[in-house]
Amino acid sequence: MSLTLQTSRRNFSAFLWHAGFLAFAQNFMDVDTVIPAMIFESGGGAMHIGIMTAIMMGGSSFTQLFFAPYLSNISYKKNYLLLGINLRIFSLFALGLILYYFRMNTSGGLLWMIFLFISIFSLSGAFTNISYTDILGKSVSEDKRKSFFSAKQILAGVVFLVSAFLAKRVLTVYDYPLNYAIMFGLGASLLLIASGGFWKIRETVPSKMKITGFKHFMKVLKSELASNPKLIYFLGFINTQGLMISFMPFVMFYAKTNLNTQSEDTGLFLIYKIVGVVSISLLVFFFVKKIKYNLLLHVNALLSVLLILLTMFIPGEYWLRYLFVMGGIIFSLYSITMNGLLLEVSGAENRAIYTGFAGAGNILPAMFPLAGGWIINQFGFNAFFSLFLIMVFLAMFFIRKIDCKK
Repeated sequence: MSLTLQTSRRNFSAFLWHAGFLAFAQNFMDVDTVIPAMIFESGGGAMHIGIMTAIMMGGSSFTQLFFAPYLSNISYKKNYLLLGINLRIFSLFALGLILYYFRMNTSGGLLWMIFLFISIFSLSGAFTNISYTDILGKSVSEDKRKSFFSAKQILAGVVFLVSAFLAKRVLTVYDYPLNYAIMFGLGASLLLIASGGFWKIRETVPSKMKITGFKHFMKVLKSELASNPKLIYFLGFINTQGLMISFMPFVMFYAKTNLNTQSEDTGLFLIYKIVGVVSISLLVFFFVKKIKYNLLLHVNALLSVLLILLTMFIPGEYWLRYLFVMGGIIFSLYSITMNGLLLEVSGAENRAIYTGFAGAGNILPAMFPLAGGWIINQFGFNAFFSLFLIMVFLAMFFIRKIDCKK
């Protein structure tokens, strides 16, 4: 069955339903502010923040490399999409319950339990993303994709602002760990509502590429790298600019350790981050037909350089708000450009497998935060931030090579 205009509109709405409620949920499990602050207050240090960031950022995406060979053989992936999101809902409910339980039971093992369910949450997200990207690519008309990504960011940004104030209220009114238990319970409930959008999707076009195993998958990757030069530069882009999505948790840790910020500050930083997300999303949405990916990519790299330099030479706690505004802008631009570029460099028949290839491009984002904890302990924050700066300069080379005119 071919994709009709009516079906495309239905799926567009279904994906936006999910995006809206997911945005509401995300503030209660924000990886840049809430989760690192929770780990710090649970007794974690630089190494724990590094492990958490590696799991939730590059590590989860890297596992797409292993999920893709299996999922690419599935013609219709809606059921697997639903399986992944249900696992995420379960893990958030579990996190809320264990934090509530440890409110009354202070025995050891809390950090291990947190990492277990964070891992389930992140890995199931990687599993879900393969099906999500494949279904989105073949279920929404090509001429509506950039509009979808920008509309998604705007909707997410507006909802973010509302839920950020609620999240700040929860963090301020309740003490640790009850505040985080409530946060994860709310996040799980909202994610459950968000999953309703996936039930509404009408998947009309089957996937045709078949992979017989991991060895065949690697052979296909080698073949695609030889025939599609932009794939090489795309993977280079993820391995360099992609590191910036793991930057803000370390800024949060820096604020907690060096500037003595409190739980109420975590809520404020979350709001500032959302201001950045909303502002750039509105700009992209209203100028979607005039702005090309190339411009967005270069602006994001330059802003990343500025953010790192400001972090290294921050004069005081007051300036943290501006860092989180910039962090929101950088995160939003990366989300729009990375997903858009993936759809552009792949085709209708190989989109799921290309999502797996993108997982291979997350080797550095997976490993870098792990090394981050050790680097910070041995050489300090500025040495670690300097490495980020070097990687962003490398990203500029790959951006120029991609040269996306769309």
